[in-house]
Amino acid sequence: MQGSNPSATERDAAAVAGCRAMNLELADDRVPARGLTHCAPARCRDPAQEEVGSMTEYLNETVFTWGATPLKFGAGAVDEIGWDLAQLGARRVLIITDPDVAATGVPQRVADAAKAGGLTVEIYDRVHVEPTDRSVRDAVEAASESTWDGFIGVGGGSAIDTAKAVNLLTTYPADLDDYVNKPIGRGKAPDGPLKPLVAVPTTAGTGSETTPVCVMDFLDLQVKSGISHSHLRPNLAVIDPLLTLSMPPEVTAASGMDVLCHALESYTARPFHSFPRHTPETRVAYNGSNPISDAWTEQALHLLARSFRKAVLNGGDLEARTDMMLAATFAGMGFGNAGVHVPHACAYPIAGRVREYRPANYPQEVALVPHGESVSLTAPAAFRFTFPTDPGKHLRAADILDPRAQQATADERERLPAALTSLMRDIGVPNGLSGVGYGRSDIGALVEGTMQQQRLLAVAPRTVHDEDVEAVLTESLENW
Repeated sequence: MQGSNPSATERDAAAVAGCRAMNLELADDRVPARGLTHCAPARCRDPAQEEVGSMTEYLNETVFTWGATPLKFGAGAVDEIGWDLAQLGARRVLIITDPDVAATGVPQRVADAAKAGGLTVEIYDRVHVEPTDRSVRDAVEAASESTWDGFIGVGGGSAIDTAKAVNLLTTYPADLDDYVNKPIGRGKAPDGPLKPLVAVPTTAGTGSETTPVCVMDFLDLQVKSGISHSHLRPNLAVIDPLLTLSMPPEVTAASGMDVLCHALESYTARPFHSFPRHTPETRVAYNGSNPISDAWTEQALHLLARSFRKAVLNGGDLEARTDMMLAATFAGMGFGNAGVHVPHACAYPIAGRVREYRPANYPQEVALVPHGESVSLTAPAAFRFTFPTDPGKHLRAADILDPRAQQATADERERLPAALTSLMRDIGVPNGLSGVGYGRSDIGALVEGTMQQQRLLAVAPRTVHDEDVEAVLTESLENW
């Protein structure tokens, strides 16, 4: 009857529908829950919880956190940085950058804008491209010679990551190893919030301007690791596409592959609700894939499909450069909360153990594999490995990146690897590990270095064993 209260049967039907909508088990006297004890009629039973007296104890995670850096985006945005810093309460700030970026004049332009806002500014321009534990310690030592109430990281991920570490270690002094993630370091959390940090990216790549992570090479161990904590996330990102117009094609390609892998890895990461339950104190920055991160990473994939090749082949295309900066930001908003997994875990020893490789338009003093290149080299094989965990997401990503992948291969498992290798060939990424100087005899050492990255491998959508990494690396010696 219209206006009457629902019957018990109607209430049961509504509860069952609600359970199914939330992918919860059903446990009642009429609908058997698979292997679960029965409970009150039409009651939802989540496999992630158990009854403990009158309390509910959750065995699996039911909560995810999502955070992002406030943004100022657009051509000319960097010229407003003095006002922005003043709003954060900064009066005496240190700009942290690298020699190549300093040579472009961008850091001085930032300094002039900050001074126009009434701030006292100095520039530290000795950041190491692909930071090392030694270069980070050198930067901390230099910054410690004076007192700062704010920092600006100007450059790619190297400068912004170094600025994060300097902010942490000058605000709460300790040995670098105290804060570095386990098992390389001791994984100590900061004692509290840090000083204001503004990130000004000059590459469309790392997304470091939106993430709570800084990464570096540990030279004696020949491996990359880093520091991960929500307090490291910058207070503001000032993103100006005009700053990327002079970026060489090789840097554009490597940086863009980092963006692409951020998006794909976070999109295919282990779902947040499959992790063991955390308390608020133990919940980590990398939650696993979640609906909000997925939304941002899909947008990043669309932008990359439209503009990545254009930005590499015609660096003066401002529309393409704007798309790439947006893609880097969106992917950072995704992986900075969901996490990354196998390609990034493999990348750390690939970069850390390099011998002779020196890519064009990067510093030539020492051998290095740019981070984006090192991540991309194992991506086709890695996504072959993760495909069975969620074929739908892998196929969706392949269709966004390259709708032609469906015609290129009838094997669904190969569609995302095919889309990746087609792109990598077009933009000049080296053909696998052999293209940066590795051979079969190096696989064992690379496996060892990869397996040290348990913080990242824990985010993989399936358990990763030594033999799995060996297979991924072996397949990646040549990608086409």
